[in-house]
Amino acid sequence: DDAVNAVAATGAYIVLDLHDYRAPQEKHAVFWKDMAAKYQNHPAVIFELLNEPHDISWEVWRNGGPVMDRKTSAGVAAENSQALVKFHSIGMQKLVDVIREAGAKNLIIAGGLDWGYDLGGILQGFALDDRGGNGIMYSSHVYPWKSDWQGKFLAVAAKHPVFIGECGADTKPMDFIPPERHEDPATWVPDMLGVIQKHRLHWTAWCFHPKASPRLLMDWEYTPTPFWGVRVREAL
Repeated sequence: DDAVNAVAATGAYIVLDLHDYRAPQEKHAVFWKDMAAKYQNHPAVIFELLNEPHDISWEVWRNGGPVMDRKTSAGVAAENSQALVKFHSIGMQKLVDVIREAGAKNLIIAGGLDWGYDLGGILQGFALDDRGGNGIMYSSHVYPWKSDWQGKFLAVAAKHPVFIGECGADTKPMDFIPPERHEDPATWVPDMLGVIQKHRLHWTAWCFHPKASPRLLMDWEYTPTPFWGVRVREAL
């Protein structure tokens, strides 16, 4: 409540991001039923359904179904060490329905596959049905080891609103990324910010913290990192 009120008082929007992974479950529906009742139609509050879906099909992403414990696809980075387990997913559409059935028309954000990066399925018949709300925006998390911007989010952005919910670069490569796949911030950052501005995409930069890489801050004196924080401040 304090965060929502503080942000709303400035005339800005706040995204409530259910920061979980893999695929929607019944516990996520319970969460959104509660949040929808609490913040329904609040003009500053946006609902982001699930942080980073991954290792499921587009059919399961949208409509639900069995989630298997298969390994990450070849060429796709495993972006955290969370173990894969079997369960039944209720699908993203169910989360939308729960919110709308509670009477909340708030804007909804839905992240794609490959840890929130890939939105390609939205143009292949897997777009969500808004059910009479104020709209659905699709989210992509873009980092220096992700490829095919056109296929993964720009093609979708030509037809739907797209939110770059996470993006950022660091001089220190992530441990799980092969060095040859990690582009230098000196080239990646201006390209990424240029694409965002050229296509008028909505975006937030990861991360306002001195240790959560890719970091915007050097310290808690709020010194911006020269490779990312300075560029973000200039872009804003």
